[in-house]
Amino acid sequence: MLTFPSLGPNAYLLGVAGSRRMLDTPALVLDRAALERNIAKMAATANDHGIGLRPHVKSHKSARIAHMQIEAGALGVSCATLGEAEAMIEARVPSVLVTSPIVSSNKLRRLVGLAEEAGPRQLMVVVDDARNVAELAVHAARLAYPLDVLIDYHSGYHRTGVVDERAALELARAIVESGSLTLRGVQAYGGHLQHIEGRTRRDEAAAQLRSTVAALVASLESAGMPIEIVTGVGTGTHDMDAAAGVFTEMQPGSYVFMDAEYEHVLAGDGRAAPFETSLFVQSTVVSTQAPSWVTIDAGTKAFATDSGLPVAARGVGGPSEYAFFGDEHGRLTVDAAHRPSLGAHIEFVTPHCDPTVNLYDRYHVVDGDTLVDIWPIEARGRL
Repeated sequence: MLTFPSLGPNAYLLGVAGSRRMLDTPALVLDRAALERNIAKMAATANDHGIGLRPHVKSHKSARIAHMQIEAGALGVSCATLGEAEAMIEARVPSVLVTSPIVSSNKLRRLVGLAEEAGPRQLMVVVDDARNVAELAVHAARLAYPLDVLIDYHSGYHRTGVVDERAALELARAIVESGSLTLRGVQAYGGHLQHIEGRTRRDEAAAQLRSTVAALVASLESAGMPIEIVTGVGTGTHDMDAAAGVFTEMQPGSYVFMDAEYEHVLAGDGRAAPFETSLFVQSTVVSTQAPSWVTIDAGTKAFATDSGLPVAARGVGGPSEYAFFGDEHGRLTVDAAHRPSLGAHIEFVTPHCDPTVNLYDRYHVVDGDTLVDIWPIEARGRL
């Protein structure tokens, strides 16, 4: 059998008709056409509302997908970690924003080295603490140009971010006075808003954040601090925030793939989900000895476990219920009329796409029922 170590054990199936149903599993499967439509739809939404699009790499961790987003009109990308940013800049993805504060001397050295590699205005980072600003300024002094920074606002979640307008103004002054940093704007990412059930409730919560952010920006600008960028916005609030005129750019991530949680949230109130499911985990039935269920080769090492259970999407003819059955195995309960046979391949919608992707080395890209490409997940594990 032909082997392609860098592409994994399924490389010999590339271009083979029907190869989607023949993969060595567990395998992360990506429907290329659905992915492309999702990327185009979010880009069109941003363009229609005159708002910038800076998609979050934390969802896909892929240089290939990041370049597809840029080609569709995104102005840059957002990265949750310094490691993700390094992977994107290594792949020559332009205009990278690190959306978490970078703390400690070693990481600050890495950050500034990355800024040097990327070039002027190609890397930004958020800050929420004056001590961090001072340390960052010392390291950034080695650059031939100022390092761009944004003030991180807590957005009601209080994971990171300054707590009020006064703290934001004090931090803005520290940035302006640093000599080696440039204040570009504000980040206010309401991640906790994205999965609120019920569009009306989600819209009300998003509107409250927008009102607070607008007041914060007005306060900074009235103090002589020009705010060029106001960034935030996720998949769950993308359309309502894009239309409101408060944010200058959006940071949605999961829209490229969708998952069981987002499908549930965005298909509420009788509305169809605005994006298609493009990401699946394919498994194989490895035992049919139990009378009420079959055992598959996809357990807790194949799916993120923080957001419910996988949902069978292909390969099962009737209703089914998945349960984790150990590290390597899952239990799929199916009625007798639709019981899959030994060796059957079953694809699942992931419970939570971002951390599920982080469990895999590569995407198996399919066009219909044919494996057409295999893409590395370059930022996998770049925590």
